[in-house]
Amino acid sequence: MNESPNARLPRIAASSYLNTAPLIWSFLHGPKQNAVRLFTHQAPSRCAEMLASGEVDAALVPVIEYQRVPDIAIVPDVCVGSHAAVRSVVIASKLNNLKKVKRVALDDSSRTSVALVKIIFREFLGFEPQWQISRPDLRSMLEHNDAALIIGDPAMKIPPDQFRIFDLATLWHDFTGFGFVFAMWMRRWDNVEAVPAVDFAGARDEGLAHLDEIAAGYEDKLALSFDEIKDYLTRNIAFQMDDGMKKGLELYFELAHKHKLIQTSRVVEFTPS
Repeated sequence: MNESPNARLPRIAASSYLNTAPLIWSFLHGPKQNAVRLFTHQAPSRCAEMLASGEVDAALVPVIEYQRVPDIAIVPDVCVGSHAAVRSVVIASKLNNLKKVKRVALDDSSRTSVALVKIIFREFLGFEPQWQISRPDLRSMLEHNDAALIIGDPAMKIPPDQFRIFDLATLWHDFTGFGFVFAMWMRRWDNVEAVPAVDFAGARDEGLAHLDEIAAGYEDKLALSFDEIKDYLTRNIAFQMDDGMKKGLELYFELAHKHKLIQTSRVVEFTPS
């Protein structure tokens, strides 16, 4: 028997980086695991493509996609962001000063961070290097470039004794005084009724209540200690948007439009929570 469209579970997508783990823990292991069809192990850019094409009803996507994908709205309050240092979105270089950089390799799994790097160079450093879109392999990226943008778990594995690491959230905060939002859950308006029962904020809270379990599960994957992972999830990543992060998001969209990284800058519109 074919499943009724009205009976199907909401389809959602999220990357499987450590920084998304508290947001999807409940859908994978907790009380909400039978509430949705969750697609993981996707790069953030791929999640955006799935949302844009209608493959999923909602996705945890780079915030820049709000300005690029029509007919979507942001789920309020839940995010992957940082008040200052994020650790997992960085520029790595063998040069000690970004003003010396002439060529930058950009991680092709990112979209928000690619635009952020361009804003930092154009708006705050006052010049523009050459760009090259690359797969996130640091050594190959730096063969012909002075610096490389790396996001997610690979960014946390970069040896600090071999490279100068510039944290993008720190740079943004230093230049603007605001926090930064990298990703949020977004829904398609054309089938928003398929998703309202999904409690994304509740799922976040359930995940945050199981940080010890999450950290223990990632120790072997990341070759980081339990304490390092726990510290990252509690001190570096913010999963709830505050006023400073909201102002940072609005400024980011404004500057992305100014530098022609997006065609329009529409007002942030949230779905009913």
